[in-house]
Amino acid sequence: MFIVWRARAIGASWNARHAKVHEELPTAQAANSPARLLASGKFHSGAHATSGTAAVYQLANGTRVLRFTDFKTSNGPDVHVYLVAADDATDNKSVMNARFIDLGSIKGNIGDQNYTLGSDADLSTYRAVSAWCKRFSVNFGAAALSKDRVAQR
Repeated sequence: MFIVWRARAIGASWNARHAKVHEELPTAQAANSPARLLASGKFHSGAHATSGTAAVYQLANGTRVLRFTDFKTSNGPDVHVYLVAADDATDNKSVMNARFIDLGSIKGNIGDQNYTLGSDADLSTYRAVSAWCKRFSVNFGAAALSKDRVAQR
């Protein structure tokens, strides 16, 4: 009986801590601040099966946000989101040999999520995003960010 109650309590606690994984990007209807799509790309697998879309939006107040939509990858230790100064991050070496900006720990291995970009994130230089395991130096998966594909949406 105690084991079942403890498992339910842990599950409820986990859900409460990770509820922000499904953050919503402000929309014109919701916040009177439309977001403009700057670049986007589809995730491809690296060391682990990874899927979803990465897109960079600029909000009306000038803030830029990297948005993962329908994101899914494996769970892992110390996984971070990197903006990578490369055309794509196809393997571990392409990330390790390029400059990158660490946007922090991944908010979840499944679901929609947002990461605020600083002013140092020049999209003409940082053209890819990687779900990167710092502990083992492994690229779980990545997306090439293209300004060209934005017009085709």
